[in-house]
Amino acid sequence: LIFKNQKLKVEYKKNYLSLLGSGDILFQNELDQINYEIYKNKNKINFYTKLDISKNPVHLEFLNYKKSENSNLELIFKGKNSDNNKLVFNEISLKEKNNFISIKELKLSNKEKINSLDRINLNYVDEEGFKNNLKIIKKNNDYLITGDRFNITYIIDELLDPNDRKKLKLFSNDFKILFDVENVYLDKDNTISNLVGFLSLNKNEISELILDSKFANQESIKFTIKDSGKEKVTTLYSYKAKPFVNRYKFIKGFEEGDLDFYSVKKEGITQSLLKIDNFKIQEIPVLAKLLTLASLQGIADLLTGEGIRFTDFEMKFSTKDELMTIDELYAIGPAISILMEGYIQSKKLI
Repeated sequence: LIFKNQKLKVEYKKNYLSLLGSGDILFQNELDQINYEIYKNKNKINFYTKLDISKNPVHLEFLNYKKSENSNLELIFKGKNSDNNKLVFNEISLKEKNNFISIKELKLSNKEKINSLDRINLNYVDEEGFKNNLKIIKKNNDYLITGDRFNITYIIDELLDPNDRKKLKLFSNDFKILFDVENVYLDKDNTISNLVGFLSLNKNEISELILDSKFANQESIKFTIKDSGKEKVTTLYSYKAKPFVNRYKFIKGFEEGDLDFYSVKKEGITQSLLKIDNFKIQEIPVLAKLLTLASLQGIADLLTGEGIRFTDFEMKFSTKDELMTIDELYAIGPAISILMEGYIQSKKLI
């Protein structure tokens, strides 16, 4: 951080110090404005900082939020140190036009993990143009997530990323999160309603999760995780497979089909089974296109733009560290059928 052209007011008495300042600050490519107040009385410190950011970018990737170019954004930090020199943020807030994000009473441990927080308010338009309106409220030792609408596109992308092995040890306590959200965006074309359920966190790992919701025509989607300590069982059923399959950019024109996923993780090895029934694919990798040449029906399907239809897709596979072993992958359809086995070593070999 480079501070420039600062105006300072300093007051010092026995056991007391106050520092008030304002001016330019450089921590990106362009100068921003900063105002700050620091008060120290014996070992107690209170602080207030306001950043005014105009020409520089601000990108909160985990919320899929990005500041508009050349708009003004106000970022405020207000807090103190508590007993045992722990840090407390009474308020963290971000304001830009009609976008507003705030955190109230965020308490950190000596190891800079989150002890607790009272409330989070999210009210903003994200990068994809979705309006997000969500609240996280502390209830006793647990938390309730409620709101009108929230876009989880980025969260799904992260969950489906096989190269994302990061484990964030953010929390110092175990707790439960209760969900009650009216509308959740899976992508620009698929919205689910009345998302309810809960998540239990134990030592920064999900020990139990049950989430239920419905698509527009009341079709079901359900996600569960159960960790007994010896094994972790994960299930996902979605009446619509498309919101999840479309994440894989090499697959084009995927239509219809439901998705059923089941996995068990035990002693570092995950055994999984993925099923997708009654779907069509319009454009798939070169290998599959070549296979269609063996079938006149396959050629007809491609020429008419209908896509290749499959009645059954099933994949049995296991993962350990960076290695995925495909025990069996098959797809059955009226035009062609495919059978595969093999392994994928992340970023090295297929």
